[in-house]
Amino acid sequence: MKIAIAQLNYHIGNFAENGRKIIEAVQRAAEKSADLVIFSELAISGYPPRDFLEFNDYITQCNEAVNEIAKHCVGIAAIVGLPAFNESKKAKPLFNSAAFLFEGEIKSLTNKTLLPNYDIFDEYRYFEPNNVFECIKFKGKKIALTICEDLWSLTDNPLYTLNPMDELIGQHPDIMINIAASPFNYKQTKIRKEVLKRNARKYKLPLFYVNHVGAQTELLFDGGSMAINSKAEIVGELAYFEEDLKVFDLEETENKTATNHYEDPGEIASIYKALVMGVKNYFGKLGFTKAILGLSGGIDSAVTAALAAEALGAENVYNVMLPSRFSSMHSVDDSLQLAKNYGMPYDIIEIENAFNTFESTLKPYFKGLPFNIAEENLQARTRGVILMALSNKFGYILLNTSNKSEAAVGYGTLYGDMNGGLSVIGDLYKTQVFDLARYINRVGELIPYNIISKPPSAELRPDQKDSDSLPDYDILDEVLYQYIEHRKGPREIIAMGFDGALVNRILKLVNTNEYKRYQTPPMLRVSTKAFGMGRRMPIVAKYLS
Repeated sequence: MKIAIAQLNYHIGNFAENGRKIIEAVQRAAEKSADLVIFSELAISGYPPRDFLEFNDYITQCNEAVNEIAKHCVGIAAIVGLPAFNESKKAKPLFNSAAFLFEGEIKSLTNKTLLPNYDIFDEYRYFEPNNVFECIKFKGKKIALTICEDLWSLTDNPLYTLNPMDELIGQHPDIMINIAASPFNYKQTKIRKEVLKRNARKYKLPLFYVNHVGAQTELLFDGGSMAINSKAEIVGELAYFEEDLKVFDLEETENKTATNHYEDPGEIASIYKALVMGVKNYFGKLGFTKAILGLSGGIDSAVTAALAAEALGAENVYNVMLPSRFSSMHSVDDSLQLAKNYGMPYDIIEIENAFNTFESTLKPYFKGLPFNIAEENLQARTRGVILMALSNKFGYILLNTSNKSEAAVGYGTLYGDMNGGLSVIGDLYKTQVFDLARYINRVGELIPYNIISKPPSAELRPDQKDSDSLPDYDILDEVLYQYIEHRKGPREIIAMGFDGALVNRILKLVNTNEYKRYQTPPMLRVSTKAFGMGRRMPIVAKYLS
């Protein structure tokens, strides 16, 4: 038997385009003499469809699309993920299903058993878990078909008491197939491979795994679909961060010497590829082509501009320099050099006149109080007004340039530098932003060295440095990482050797600034715990505040 793995970039709710891609892949697989082609979890709808699943019309269109695809499955079978109605009319109205298509029709539906309901996943909100286990018979083989999380009950700390493969193995399957929607984070590739290999090792069966690729708002899917033999050796891997299709001969897969052609590029390189893909897909799927951002001469806006130039083409990234009375000349010069290095369009718009107008307008109402954070924020909001006006006038998407360190402790101005339609580096700590800048410069000085080497500053008052308000980023980022990613409390972090007063101050800043993060644009997710849909905290709360 020959099995094709089709790794595609889907668009949520775009049934016509998703269906076209799937039909085209079925035809390509047939041309390569495949007997079966497999597509990822919820391929028809895109993942995650979220509350679109509450509309019967949405589910009906998914089913119509899969019926159309089935017509093309003659002489070749396909497995396609979709949401399907729960015909029993009991419990939740939907299943997360995999349709087995052959001879022009839907032959069977296999439903997902383990429904993740943590971090970014909300599947139990919509779907009823499966309780019927039956292998698919095809071409003299029995296929144990599972959907994503169904194979994740073999981790060291399983979240479920049930293991679908333990139910299916009694039927003596010949092959495991898992269709998935496994989002990227910079640790996930290694973990995912180990989980899949552990399944192959335990059940002594070959495993064919297909994943999504592409970006769905903040969620990034890296692909990395693969074939694993019964000895738990990866014998073939599909591309990362791009569409791919490969055909594997089952017998050859079992007998073939293991070859893993994928070379892990490293954490920062993977993050770079993920973010470029995220920006490109966000714009492409929304139908936008041009971005705008405020280029300050700092590391964050420089890295954001560089990523956008790679994703959209340098000619489509409009950089606006917005100097004030506190801006240093080298900040403007560094910004100009960056724009010229990439060939990006730019303008310099002084904010002094607008800022003076705000100051004079508010002077009677500020009651003679001295210059403080109100005037600092007023500068940032003046810049935000100008950038949003240009965005509205020309149809650009404004890119937010805040990093995770700043977002965590509230070091940003609502309706100012926190504006934007997409936060490109909002899931990168400041130290990671510096690492990414150095990676971008691996082939030459695209980001001026002075931007990377100078002390970070918001330049909202004379001689301002980030270190005036925040601990050194090496320390701050480690404390934040332990609290956010590892969910360690203050006593645990202090026990690691960090100063107690500093830890309590940092965690208080994180929790009291939740209201700001609640109003931020979507952040491209690259970590194991990102701000946004995967981290839900109350705004009005006392804990650690």
